[in-house]
Amino acid sequence: MSHISVLLNETVDAVVGQRRTGIFVDATFGRGGHTRHLLSRLDHDAQVIAFDKDPQALAEAAILAKEDARFQIIHASFAELKTQLHQLGIEAVDGIMADLGVSSPQLDQAERGFSFMHNGALDMRMDNSQGQTAAEWLLNIDETDLANIIFKYGEERYSRRIAKAIKAAGQIDTTAQLAEIVKVAHPKWEKHKHPATRTFQAIRIAINKELDDVEGFLPQAVELLKPSGRLAVISFHSLEDRLIKQFIQQESTLPEQEWGMPQVQKDTRTLKKLARIAPSSDEVKQNPRSRSAWLRVAERLEK
Repeated sequence: MSHISVLLNETVDAVVGQRRTGIFVDATFGRGGHTRHLLSRLDHDAQVIAFDKDPQALAEAAILAKEDARFQIIHASFAELKTQLHQLGIEAVDGIMADLGVSSPQLDQAERGFSFMHNGALDMRMDNSQGQTAAEWLLNIDETDLANIIFKYGEERYSRRIAKAIKAAGQIDTTAQLAEIVKVAHPKWEKHKHPATRTFQAIRIAINKELDDVEGFLPQAVELLKPSGRLAVISFHSLEDRLIKQFIQQESTLPEQEWGMPQVQKDTRTLKKLARIAPSSDEVKQNPRSRSAWLRVAERLEK
């Protein structure tokens, strides 16, 4: 299945607003769909900087950088947003967008090891040039820690049973092996969902530190945005969406007045909540992988 950018128009519309120029960030380049559409909306003096950890995404981005002088790519996690932009001499930007999670090409390439739908080496690293593979990680992790991760990141109620089976299996080299171990250990399958879905999600999130990166990214994004600058983030599962929702809620709400304190209250809000957008029914028909996506948009208030 080819990569189709989710909520493409909605995301770029949200980030750009009425602007035709400025400095914009795509925190997750992927295969460049959102970035290319963003560039098509901007004038010749605009600048777009993208981040990605995936070597294949970087190769795609290098091609775009040769085609369009307004664009440049940074090989880093968006958790390094502030440091990397400051190294470029950039202190503030006009808009930031991020499309979280794993991309269709990553899922569809068996050798990347993200999916039980395609048998391949059990890897799961978004940046497969460094760090432990999922196979190595599973071999080294303690059973209790593994159970806790499957429960926390996969929201899997049978996490202990599954962790016990995984550790009992010893070396697991392929996605098919892991999927079968989980399938056998799982006592109750959800309708229309493979029994290994939640476990694969949990392991992927843990290996790539996905939620840690999101938690690090959000406050940096707010700090870097100019007044009226927009933040637009697409998430695909409840754990990510909850983080984004809670962060925007926290940054767009006045602190509670302490009882007995003077009524003069310092306004510490940094964001204005703008929208929560789901894919249209037409988009879901054309791209079933978009069905769980949510786009949340917020605007930077005056500093």
